Amino acid sequence: MDAIIAGVDAYYSGTAQRYGPTPRGVDWTSAATQYLRFVQLLKLCDFKAPFSLNDFGCGYGALLEFLAMRHAGADVAYRGIDVSQVMIDAARQRWSERPQTTFEHGSRCTALADYSIASGVCNVRLGQPLAAWETYIAAMLDHLRAMSRIGFAVNFMLPRDGEPMEHELYRTEPQRWIAHCAALGCSVETVSDYGMREFTLLARIPPSASDAPR
Repeated sequence: MDAIIAGVDAYYSGTAQRYGPTPRGVDWTSAATQYLRFVQLLKLCDFKAPFSLNDFGCGYGALLEFLAMRHAGADVAYRGIDVSQVMIDAARQRWSERPQTTFEHGSRCTALADYSIASGVCNVRLGQPLAAWETYIAAMLDHLRAMSRIGFAVNFMLPRDGEPMEHELYRTEPQRWIAHCAALGCSVETVSDYGMREFTLLARIPPSASDAPR
């Protein structure tokens, strides 16, 4: 795991240094596609009530831009976590005036939140062996489940018809990870009709399960 995390850190620190706090800096093609993914992930959340949120792999805090634009009146206590110190430094500078906002450098959430989301963190495997990368994803999902009271959401890229998986990327059908989240005691909703070759999993924790000790 340490080698995988170090590789992810180096990759995203490099993109941040080249492109700055922009969608390219977190390896997205544009703000439009970045925001479209946020729309799907946040279908998990109930914006009618205050809530806390772990943004795992937060980058420079782009989700906060989206929340300000689409959910300006929402009461969201936000915690961003990223393995790249370069990203965290940029996020802290950018969002220093926002209340209820914390950024942490690391590879794990350190506080329980109502919801946890992870956008794009499963997709760039950087040449890691497939089995090792899937072990990393499974551990990440287990961790997001443990650090969420109500639920967690994550997105994946779908395979391309008849084409092998790229060595640097990770693509998968939904069933494997639906089953994994279901085994964690979650009810799982799949969202895949938003015009991109990918899907988003919304994993909701039943109230009785969220109250049980872990």
